[in-house]
Amino acid sequence: METTQSAPLVRMTEAEALELLGTQQVGRLVYTRRALPAVTPVNFVLRDDAIWIWTASVGSMAQAVRGAVVAFEVDQLDEASRSGWSVVALGVAELVVNRPEIERAMQVGPEPWVSGRKEHLLRIPLKMISGRRIRTPAHAAGTVRAGDAAQAAEARPAPDGRGTLAQDGP
Repeated sequence: METTQSAPLVRMTEAEALELLGTQQVGRLVYTRRALPAVTPVNFVLRDDAIWIWTASVGSMAQAVRGAVVAFEVDQLDEASRSGWSVVALGVAELVVNRPEIERAMQVGPEPWVSGRKEHLLRIPLKMISGRRIRTPAHAAGTVRAGDAAQAAEARPAPDGRGTLAQDGP
């Protein structure tokens, strides 16, 4: 396989990675459960330099991550243009017990997507953040017209049903 036509992978600044992290509502929490890797998709909010997540049971995910170093990943990919980005944040997960912080989260989010009781609030203060971006050579050179990628992706609605996968400036 020849890779000379492959898109370049570019590291982004911490500021750019933080900005992109804040544009998403769903990410993947990466942690260890019973000595094995675990990845759980969760909805979240980025606030006060931390990721905030509600969880239902202190006996499962909340117990597994409390006090542990975890990773959190978000991305946005456009298969039609073979472009996109990924951001990974690292931090030590904390179970929030401070009543004013819990009440604030009940008012300003995150708002759970899954029905049922969400009794435990997790906070992951950001200790490290990094990101990478991939663009096709045509994107990098600016020779792809803005509508080309969006038009190619129009037939494929985004998984969340809120538009298409193509967006400006992946």
